[in-house]
Amino acid sequence: MRALAARLFRDVPRRDKIPAWVQGSEQMKFTMMVLSLGASLGGSAAWADPPKTLRVTESVEIKAPIDEVWATVRDFDSLNKWHPGFASDELVSGGNGKVGAVRKLTIKDGPTFTERLLAFDAAHHSYRYKILESPLPFTGYASTISVRPGPAGTTRVIWSGSCKRKNPADNPPEAESDAGVTKLLKGVYRGGLDNLKKMLEH
Repeated sequence: MRALAARLFRDVPRRDKIPAWVQGSEQMKFTMMVLSLGASLGGSAAWADPPKTLRVTESVEIKAPIDEVWATVRDFDSLNKWHPGFASDELVSGGNGKVGAVRKLTIKDGPTFTERLLAFDAAHHSYRYKILESPLPFTGYASTISVRPGPAGTTRVIWSGSCKRKNPADNPPEAESDAGVTKLLKGVYRGGLDNLKKMLEH
């Protein structure tokens, strides 16, 4: 683009070389040329809108004490113990409840990726983490798991996250689109929360 702009400006006569009576006309021609160029490139990938931030939240109410629910989900290396979609969850640095800890997750019949613990609040039963690197179709992913008192003695677990799709194209494949990424995350959250409820309700 810089090279193109340089050529455009190179071909424009210097103002001091143009008679005063034609300067306005020459400037108008140049302005229209640039506007036309911008319009012709408007539909290209270089001018496409960047992927927007996607936000997903799922929750579940469980008939179990809040301390029992929190004890089940609080450890950073325990996701595979209550989420049926994960084969393993291993701490590779740091410890449970320690900000900066890194875990390696392996999806059943799927890829392995790493996540870092960003915040941990035992008093308010919540923690936040982000994906460091993964082959999944989204980027900039950060998530929070919170455990709260629910109605009538129940406990509410809230799982929320935000990210952007990796594919910047205007019309990506369905699995890599905003709708596809949102559907994927909703499915992950729903699968874990529903299984947690099944495990803890006696």
